[in-house]
Amino acid sequence: MSGGPEAIDELGTRLKAYEGRAAAVAGQGKDPVNLPMIRHWCEAMGDTNPAYEGPDAMAPPTMLQAWTMGGLSGHTGRSAAFDELLGLLDDAGCTSVVATDCEQEYVRPLRPGDEVTFDTVIESVSERKTTKLGTGYFVTTRTDVRAGPDHALSGTHRFRILKYAPAARSRPKEQPRRPRPVVNRDNAGFWEGVEQHRLLIQRCTSCTTLRFPWLPGCNACGALDWDTLEASGEGTVYSYVVMHHPPFPAFAPPYAVALIELAEGVRMISNVIGTPCDKVRIGLPVHLEFQSYDDELVLPVFRAREEVA
Repeated sequence: MSGGPEAIDELGTRLKAYEGRAAAVAGQGKDPVNLPMIRHWCEAMGDTNPAYEGPDAMAPPTMLQAWTMGGLSGHTGRSAAFDELLGLLDDAGCTSVVATDCEQEYVRPLRPGDEVTFDTVIESVSERKTTKLGTGYFVTTRTDVRAGPDHALSGTHRFRILKYAPAARSRPKEQPRRPRPVVNRDNAGFWEGVEQHRLLIQRCTSCTTLRFPWLPGCNACGALDWDTLEASGEGTVYSYVVMHHPPFPAFAPPYAVALIELAEGVRMISNVIGTPCDKVRIGLPVHLEFQSYDDELVLPVFRAREEVA
C-alpha cells in the first residue's frame, strides 16, 4: 500500500473538508436492549458467559453496534454530508466499497430495557491510497452510543471503509475448470436428471411434501420413501447477491447468485444469466435453462423471462 501527504490531490482536499461533519444526528435504536437479541448473539458466537443471562443480565459489549443498526429500512437522522462524501467518491470512479476494520471502546454496560441513541461523525478521510483491490480513500466514522434516561455515553464505535476504483485485472488465457458438484447416493438422481436436461424435485410418497435440495428422508413427516416431480422451469428471484470479490478461479465477477423460488414452491440456488447483475431484482420472473461448461459439466441456470421472449 502506498500513499502519504504528497498523495493528496484535488479530490482528497475536497474530501478532507468533510472531516468533523455529522453523518447521523440523534439516531435512535430500532429496539431497546433486549434478552432475545442477546440470546441469539450469544448462541451465534458460542458465548456462554453467565453475565449475559438472568434478571441482572448485561449485553455483551461487542454487541454495541447491533443496537444502532437500522436494518433494511435504514435510519432517520442521517445527514446529507455523508451522502455527499460518498457521491464525490462515486463520481471519481471509486464505486466499490469494502469494510476494513472497526474499533470499539466500552464505557458502561448496556442492560435490557435501555433505550439507545447515537450520533455519528465523519472522523477522518485518508490520503489517496493504492491497494491490491484498487486506488481510493479510507473513510472512518465514529459513533457515540448513549443509553438510559441521562443519555450517558455507553461506548464508541469506529468503522472504517475503503471506497476505491477497482484495479484492472488480467484474465488468464485459459479459464480454469469450474468446480464439480459433489455427487453422492442421496443426490445422484438429481444430477442424472440434470444431465438429461430435467430438473427433478423430490416428493414424499407419504405426505406429498416437496423438498429441495434432495434429502434421504422427508423433513416434514420423516418417511423415507419418495418419488420425483419434474419442475416446470418457471420461477422468480426470491433473493440474490452480486459477487464482486474475491475472484474465484473459473468465475468472472461481477455475477449474480440467486435464490430462485420455483413455481412448485421449493427454492434453489443458481445463477441468473443474460441479465446484467445490477438489473437483477427480487421478484424477477425467470425460466430454467441448462448450460454446459468445459464440454462435460451441465448445470441448471435461470434466465429472465423477458430475455427468453
